[in-house]
Amino acid sequence: MIAEKDKVVTFHYTLKNAAGDEMESSRDRDPMSYLHGANNIISGLEKAMLGHEVNDKFSVTVEPEEAYGVRAEDNIQRIPLKRLKGLGKIAVGQILNLQTNKGPVQVTVVKMGRFNVDVDANHPLAGETLTFDVEITDIRDASEEEAKHGHAHGPGGHQHD
Repeated sequence: MIAEKDKVVTFHYTLKNAAGDEMESSRDRDPMSYLHGANNIISGLEKAMLGHEVNDKFSVTVEPEEAYGVRAEDNIQRIPLKRLKGLGKIAVGQILNLQTNKGPVQVTVVKMGRFNVDVDANHPLAGETLTFDVEITDIRDASEEEAKHGHAHGPGGHQHD
């Protein structure tokens, strides 16, 4: 079986930045699962998965345009501190999960003021060229429910309550 549309692909990965520094790895936990063709992972990685089989090991370098996007320097926003009540103590460098009109957004605190906080709404990996070392551990047909929901269920995938 190969990685293609409507297959649930399970894999381990190690993520490195352009300097070759390891940023993240799934090796110390369950592998990740996604529904191929449903845009559940960054497009450059999904394209690289296409056609691979169980036990395949490969590396792929993904440019920002096919990863987390190019950094938009105008994506810094000022938010009144009173709108962030309930988030506890906020510090520069902290990543916050905010609810917006367009859904949940992750932002990074870049400046703290007395009444306002400046946040960077770019993804923390925006502008980064990323290399993934991948090992595919399983490929299976998606269930009807997974295909309908547009994501993999179970360990390494989406959990429903």
